[in-house]
Amino acid sequence: MTSIALFNNKGGVGKTTLAYHLAHMLSRLGHSVLAVDLDPQANLTSMCLDEGEIEELWRAPSELIDQGVAAATLPGTGRVREGQTIADAVEPILHGTGDVAPVQPVALKSGLWLLPGSLDLSRFEDKLSNEWFKSFAGDVAAIRTTTAFHRIVEHVARSVAADVVLIDVGPNLGAINRAALIAADCVLMPLAADLFSLKGLSNLGPTLREWRQGWRSLVLPRVPAGISAPAATMAPLGYVIMQPEMRLDRPVKAYERWLERIPMVYSAAVLDGAPSPAPGGDDPYRIATLRNYRGLMPLAHDARKPMFDLKAADGALGSTQTYVQTCYREFRDLAESVLRRVDEVC
Repeated sequence: MTSIALFNNKGGVGKTTLAYHLAHMLSRLGHSVLAVDLDPQANLTSMCLDEGEIEELWRAPSELIDQGVAAATLPGTGRVREGQTIADAVEPILHGTGDVAPVQPVALKSGLWLLPGSLDLSRFEDKLSNEWFKSFAGDVAAIRTTTAFHRIVEHVARSVAADVVLIDVGPNLGAINRAALIAADCVLMPLAADLFSLKGLSNLGPTLREWRQGWRSLVLPRVPAGISAPAATMAPLGYVIMQPEMRLDRPVKAYERWLERIPMVYSAAVLDGAPSPAPGGDDPYRIATLRNYRGLMPLAHDARKPMFDLKAADGALGSTQTYVQTCYREFRDLAESVLRRVDEVC
């Protein structure tokens, strides 16, 4: 099993969209995939499940339902059971009543499962932050807290025999993301060609090294027998450029200027001074450049399926169907490139 975290501490670059489509494509290629939503915003969960399922999963009727404006229970699919999110799994630790609770993933399709997220996960942030430095001293309760995500994901992945785990995390360098990334074998970075992504890379590289060094030198030697702890590998896989929709106030030359700087910043900050690619030459760190498929996203959202699976019945007619086929090819190539990079790096 290989776990891959998709992370950029700059939001709005299409990270969750990438995670969703990559999970579906890897499954289409014959791999058993577990998608894990460790973003407290639960965006991946909302892409995978409909509102009725999320209502059932979260045990949280909306305000409209409370007011009697909407039905008390929206039609469900029978795929979900209440209380089976990552937040429910860590609730005993959060309240000091026990260790992680077992949860079952949602079967999205054959070979593809989701470990759902929840807005309630944000309550775990302070707990993780407080226990981080206590784990350096070998405090067993703190170590159970900081390894919680790793142990939950490990257990669920084994239960479904997943060979690839994709972890979606929020765009920040907080305690939840620290625990999530430490649990990852590899890190794949979705980037936009702009100043904000470059600044994010500059912050991300040194932070990952600091987390890795602290965990390996101060925590791992103190982990008691019987507690599964991650190795904090967090090997950088490379990055995927998420192409923006070009606007008149952001000409192509500005996009290309930032694009040329990404390999230098990535090699210096993330790879700690690895040789930079020659200007204008091949970029060994770029896994793919994905075009903007904004025209397909509304159709995919309504159909509750990936963009590359849209059919005529979903509204993908005429030239749009050709666009769907292009989307399929690009995501297939991306998935194959990610798997090759995993073999090389992890």
